[in-house]
Amino acid sequence: MNLEDIKKPENIVYRKTPLLTDAIMHYCPGCSHGTVHKIIAEVIDEMGIQDKTIAISPVGCSVFAYNYIDVDWQEAAHGRAPALATATKRLNPDKYVFTYQGDGDLASIGTAEIIHACSRGENIVVIFINNGIYGMTGGQMAPTTLLGMKTATTPYGRDAKLNGFPMVIAPMIAQLDGTAFITRQAVHTAAAARKAKAAIRKAFEYSMKDIGLSFVEIVATCNSGWKMSPVEANKWMVENMFAKYPLGDIKDVLK
Repeated sequence: MNLEDIKKPENIVYRKTPLLTDAIMHYCPGCSHGTVHKIIAEVIDEMGIQDKTIAISPVGCSVFAYNYIDVDWQEAAHGRAPALATATKRLNPDKYVFTYQGDGDLASIGTAEIIHACSRGENIVVIFINNGIYGMTGGQMAPTTLLGMKTATTPYGRDAKLNGFPMVIAPMIAQLDGTAFITRQAVHTAAAARKAKAAIRKAFEYSMKDIGLSFVEIVATCNSGWKMSPVEANKWMVENMFAKYPLGDIKDVLK
């Protein structure tokens, strides 16, 4: 059968997400990154701010995010995205500036940058993908890896006495006076993705109110790093990750 012989059913409407490019994503099948990219692209399009948005891409699985969302991008050194976003926003206060960072980037080498950006109250948005592992470099333990979780560098499970405890970023930075909106969401179901989209939109809106930094954590899966199927990874995330990283708003200075 030729491809020309395959016809789209008349009752199905295929709609390309605005602002997503035609580039084929490099993410593993089942990865949460693609869903979050789609949500971000929809929010920027619906707000009509494509030409007013500047995004910062760091090092990690999302290093090629600039290939997928059609806005202006800058590339940051590993962990330094909040510092670059600080300069970008201060030089362009009329722009929507956001970083897109994984847990290995933000919660490890970038700890100083995110803490001090929050302390200064920079009017930026930080989107933080927490899948509890270093996905790009082979599945090593990350700062957010759960106790007992097996990784390439903790083959017998994370041990608190040997490896320390998981770092819980969102409540920690919520204590800083410079933060305005802190939330933790997920995208494993349609309902969860809708909540995540609403949270990201609120974060973008807050970034123009001169009230401080907005932080959206997405608890995500890494089925290849976790050595699970996408279905198994979603189930494991719900049963294990959510207990340590419960979903919901943590801080909202306008409520």
